[in-house]
Amino acid sequence: MTSVKVQCPAKINLGLKVINKRDDGFHNIESVMQTISLYDYITITMIDSDKNEIHLEGNSKEIPYDETNLVYKAAMLFLKTVKIGKRSVFIYIEKNIPIAAGLAGGSTDAAGTIYGLNKLAGDILSEDEMHKLCSQLGSDLNVCLKGGCIKTSGRGEILEPAEFEEFNVSLIKPVNLGISAKEAYTKFGVKIKNKASVDTRKEYVNDLEWAIIGDYTELQAIKAKYPKSIMTGSGSTYFMIENDFELSDGYWVKNGLKAVANGVKLV
Repeated sequence: MTSVKVQCPAKINLGLKVINKRDDGFHNIESVMQTISLYDYITITMIDSDKNEIHLEGNSKEIPYDETNLVYKAAMLFLKTVKIGKRSVFIYIEKNIPIAAGLAGGSTDAAGTIYGLNKLAGDILSEDEMHKLCSQLGSDLNVCLKGGCIKTSGRGEILEPAEFEEFNVSLIKPVNLGISAKEAYTKFGVKIKNKASVDTRKEYVNDLEWAIIGDYTELQAIKAKYPKSIMTGSGSTYFMIENDFELSDGYWVKNGLKAVANGVKLV
C-alpha cells in the first residue's frame, strides 16, 4: 500500500471554560468536545526517496501549501520520529471545513496525516504514540484522532471519554469572518485583567464567546436571532442541536449534520 485516503471530522465544543494561563503561553481549559459529520479528506502517497520531503496540494485557496501548514508539520514530525528510512510524501487536502472557524479544520487534517502515514508505515506507532505526536502539534489534534464525545483538560490534549449520544447539529458562520485562537485567548485575557462582569461570563457556555462577541456585530446578530446557539472553540462558527439555521446572505450555513462516534479514519 502506497496511498491512503483519510476522513477527518470537524469538532464542536459543547462547552469551554478557560481555567488559567500556563507558563508555556497556552491556557488550561476544561471542555467537552464532539466530532461531527463535516469532513475534510486527506489523500496521502508515500514513496522511497533519498531524503524526507513533503509536497502539499489542495482544493482551497485559503490555506498555504508549504511548511507553515500544520499538515506539513505533522508529516515532517512523523518522518523524523519513525525509523522507516527517507520518504517523499505527497498530500492532497480536500477542504470542506471552514478555516479559522473553531471547528478544528487544521487540527483534524494534521491528525489525519499522522494517522494516514502510520497506516502506510504498517501501524509502526501505537495509538498512544500517535497521541504523543499530536500533542506536540496543537491542542485539538488528540480529540480529532480519537473522536466521539470527549472531556478535555490541560490545553486540550488530556482526554477522558464521555458517553456518546447521537444528535443532529447545525452550523452557521459569517462568510468573511475568521477568528484565530490567539485573538480569542488574548481578548479573554484582557477581559479578565479588566475584571469584566463575572455574572455576564456565567451566561455563556463558552468563555471565548464571552470574550469576543462584543467586538463583532455579525456574531451579535447570530446570538440575537438564535439565543440558544453556542459558539464553538474560538469562533466564528455557532451551532445548535436539534434545530436548523435559516439561510441568510453573508452567512455560511450547514444544516443536517450529526454527532459521530469516530475520529479520523480511512475511507
